[in-house]
Amino acid sequence: MTEPDIATTQRVPYALRRVGTLMTADVSDPLEVEGVLNPATAWGSDGELYLYPRIVALANVSRIGRARVVIEDGVPVGVERLGVVLAPDEGWEYGRRNAGVEDPRITFVEPLGIHVMSYIAFGPFGPKPALAVSHDTVSWQRLGPLLFAYQPELDTDLNLYTNKDIVFFPQAVPVPDGEPKLALLHRPMWDLDWLRPGEGVRPPAGVDDVRASIWIGYIDLAAAKRDPAALTYVEDSAPVAGPVAAFESAKIGAGPPPLRVPEGWLLLHHGVAGQLPTGFSLAPGSRYAVGAILLDPDDPRRVIARTTEPLLEPELPREIHGTMSNVVFPTAIEKIGDRHFVFYGMADSSIGVAELVRVES
Repeated sequence: MTEPDIATTQRVPYALRRVGTLMTADVSDPLEVEGVLNPATAWGSDGELYLYPRIVALANVSRIGRARVVIEDGVPVGVERLGVVLAPDEGWEYGRRNAGVEDPRITFVEPLGIHVMSYIAFGPFGPKPALAVSHDTVSWQRLGPLLFAYQPELDTDLNLYTNKDIVFFPQAVPVPDGEPKLALLHRPMWDLDWLRPGEGVRPPAGVDDVRASIWIGYIDLAAAKRDPAALTYVEDSAPVAGPVAAFESAKIGAGPPPLRVPEGWLLLHHGVAGQLPTGFSLAPGSRYAVGAILLDPDDPRRVIARTTEPLLEPELPREIHGTMSNVVFPTAIEKIGDRHFVFYGMADSSIGVAELVRVES
């Protein structure tokens, strides 16, 4: 995987400024007793903004909730809980030792006119990416797990691997030598020891850095217009960005859906510093921070700028202490009036809000 020289990339002219804590767990509710975190967002047909938090019950069983965002003077300040929209009800979403539907991201995919939710189903074979769609943001229809097309040049099958941090672009994007397609970002992980001890780390051909990195994949737009189930079939996957800066030395992953800005596609991402992961967990002392990457609007496989320092890092007590300490984890971004707000997980226990602002040179 070839990375740009971080010292020579152009500047990312954006910053994050904290607004406050939006949601904390209701410990009297058995479904939330272990935390609320890592939400998606979507605008309803009623003009209201809705939050879709991951809510965690005893034994680390995750569901996806729904709450109306309370907005005062153009700023999100709280939530009104409205129940659960997705639970681990399918056989591939739960196992004997674990269960959950986790870390949703929602994109309104404009060419299809539907909301697409990506989420991670933590079932009997570990975390698998899956999709659900909605026309009204209230009821969600599962489309099932993602299927990655076989690519002989990779000398592997991407379906063998765990994969997280799935986010869709809201618009069709250019592809080399072809018609525009829908695109998503994903984050495969190459260690197979968790599934069958002794298999070890098995990266695709041409991938020398085995740290978890951001990839892109494409979906046939015409097929998805005929049947949204085509959204689960991902072709032509390729690496986009791997860890470079110190704050992301262990791994990186996509945050909210990419936001179109004058410079290109702005991708907020989480970067993790600390020891390399074993299985699905990082060693104690690891730290999640928020960075930013600009992708070329004419070819979003290409990074045109990225941050050398985090835009947001754990500083507040709720970000430093929680189910997983030292975590800020961005998962949603919305425009309210003329301002953009980023919703993020705080130490895997609460949900915070920060404003995305443009900073002049």
